[in-house]
Amino acid sequence: MITAAISSPSTNAFHVGPLMLRAYGLLIVLGIVVATWLTMRRWQARGGSRELVFEVGFWSVLAGVAGARLCHLVTSWNEVPDEWWGPFAIWKGGLGIWGGVLLGFLVGAWLVRRRGASVAAFADAAAPGLLIAQGIGRIGNYFNQELFGTPTDLPWALAIDPENRPDGYGAYETFHPTFLYEFLWDVGYALVLIWIGGRCRIRPGGIFALYVAGYSFARIFEELLRIDPAKELVGFRLNFYVATALFLASCAFFVWIPRRRVARPAP
Repeated sequence: MITAAISSPSTNAFHVGPLMLRAYGLLIVLGIVVATWLTMRRWQARGGSRELVFEVGFWSVLAGVAGARLCHLVTSWNEVPDEWWGPFAIWKGGLGIWGGVLLGFLVGAWLVRRRGASVAAFADAAAPGLLIAQGIGRIGNYFNQELFGTPTDLPWALAIDPENRPDGYGAYETFHPTFLYEFLWDVGYALVLIWIGGRCRIRPGGIFALYVAGYSFARIFEELLRIDPAKELVGFRLNFYVATALFLASCAFFVWIPRRRVARPAP
């Protein structure tokens, strides 16, 4: 018997005059604003310019959204609306975080390098903000009633409307709120990264490596909970393998960083 649950919103859209605003999009924008503000403060504390943060942020966001959508289209094409506008319908959800981080990072790194700044140092400054932005964006899944976990009757279970329950789960009413788990992890871990960066001597690139490792670690367990349709390999979701590979690679990179050679300036 269910005694308590988190209720889901009845709609994912808000009307402001003649405009209809989607909660998913608004939360993405909020995450971008928070990430830009935090990165700017951290980069300026390292002697960097705020102009570089805005420039990198603008182009990285565009590249990140494009990369995230492409990642979703490649891995979850069956979830894309059949209409002509389906591939562009990000307001309905469907952003693959791996593609967004990868393309956004590559474009941002290219710009930082062109401006003569340290890519590794800039990535460290941006890491906590990126993590918080990802957590804020996850709340959009709550408004869309999507990407939740297996059925549960825990007090913090999430109530899902019948039309949004996956095939085979119609008889269940409440599910694990994976959006909430990830939000709490992302924000909490971002604070840990800020604390580590302020109190430990870590070579440039180390904080970003810890960011990737920590986020991937959480996604491993999240992928074991989620029941939304996804491509599988040997009984596990494809993103489970991606998260595991990234966790191991970023841990190895973090261990390697103190041992890498740094080019000495010419005499």
